[in-house]
Amino acid sequence: MSACDPQAQNKPQAPENSVKYENQLERVRKAGVLTVLTRYDPTTYYEAADGYSGLEYDLVQLFAEHLQVKSKFIIPDTFSDILQKTQAGEADFAAAGISITESRKQQFLFAPHYHKITEQVIYRTGSNRPKNTSDLTDGILEIAKGTSHAESLVKLQKTTPQLQWLTNDKLDTNSLLYLVNERLIDYTIADSNQITLIRRFYPKLNVAFTISPTRHLAWAFKKSGDLSLYNEAVLFFKKIKKSKKLEQLIERHYGHTRNITYVGNCSFRLHLQSLLPKYQELFQGAADKYAFDWRLLAAISYQESHWTENAVSPTGVKGLMMLTKAAADQVGVKDRTKPKDSIFGGASYLKQRLKKTPERIPEPDRTWFALASYNIGFGHLEDARVITQKLGKNPDKWIDVKQSLPLLTKKRWFTKTKHGYARGKEPVMYVDNIRNYLDLLIWYTSNKEITEMSTMQPNAMSFY
Repeated sequence: MSACDPQAQNKPQAPENSVKYENQLERVRKAGVLTVLTRYDPTTYYEAADGYSGLEYDLVQLFAEHLQVKSKFIIPDTFSDILQKTQAGEADFAAAGISITESRKQQFLFAPHYHKITEQVIYRTGSNRPKNTSDLTDGILEIAKGTSHAESLVKLQKTTPQLQWLTNDKLDTNSLLYLVNERLIDYTIADSNQITLIRRFYPKLNVAFTISPTRHLAWAFKKSGDLSLYNEAVLFFKKIKKSKKLEQLIERHYGHTRNITYVGNCSFRLHLQSLLPKYQELFQGAADKYAFDWRLLAAISYQESHWTENAVSPTGVKGLMMLTKAAADQVGVKDRTKPKDSIFGGASYLKQRLKKTPERIPEPDRTWFALASYNIGFGHLEDARVITQKLGKNPDKWIDVKQSLPLLTKKRWFTKTKHGYARGKEPVMYVDNIRNYLDLLIWYTSNKEITEMSTMQPNAMSFY
């Protein structure tokens, strides 16, 4: 009927792009999209085996779920661009591993912090280790533009006037670490969480010394009179800290990164070249059949046997996947030393472990539980979960159960369990090592062309 009303016909219509919202939070909820600035880095946002991952990615996804909207990520070219675009309001906020500094507090509004780091001088093994700021004057020090590292160096320059450095406006810290690894520059500055993850890929990188006090990482919002979305972020972080979800995410991304030694890392990389090609098709075939990432099966095999098909342990487990006689019989493997039988048998056995693990446990924790039971047995794992519950923790969270497993060596605890004593520290290290090898395999297969070029050129430094 309104079409017949002259007043309705003459009433001007507002264009779609001029819709007015009460505040930023309402705009995000009604548009159904949370737009976030971030950067590609193992500490923030990257493509993993089963999609995107990274601490910042996971936090943003949780916040988007909290708001009941979808997330959209914008990846500027440089870290400096992220800060500029945040100030310009080109996204709802920045989640990019941004450390809180006094100068940045003048420019941005920071949500509650979620992680602590320090800034560290990085050099390469084989070159002289700088012991203090004065030693940095003997080489090329380069940092990424826009990072807080420049502020720290300016402070150090007051006591060491001869200190000089280059600022790169094209490359990020991750790329500068590669240049240090390749001996194209002598030093760079990296946040401690970055070097913790990245030195697994470049094992010759080392920490010389720390140049900053403890800093906090947080999301950065543009300063404005509209605090609606910011206040919701504050409530969100209070919620995930109280529920320990934040603690669980920190463990997911960093809890497994400390076990592999430099020698072990280098050996793994050598075996990537010499042994993995012999078995890769078998891993891929077994992965296709049992719905796994082939790199997970390869990581398990490396942890078990270092890709040695005739491996035999003192306890009688054999083959690439080091199956026990009982496990082999269970999955129909007659000769555990045959590569195909071992790999397909190990994949089948892991699938059984996964099916026995409660479906309510979300990934990736469910896979970590399956791996632990592959190592220690399902019964001992269940004992550890019971202990976890008795301690008032969550038996469905790997971060809690991994703390309970070592208690199976304590008489006070194992005498009260159904299956008794077990070497509970072993499955914790077992799972952590496999997670590390999986990360390295994902990185290697994603960067294979670069790796091959580096190893083929006589004058190029390899990644080892």
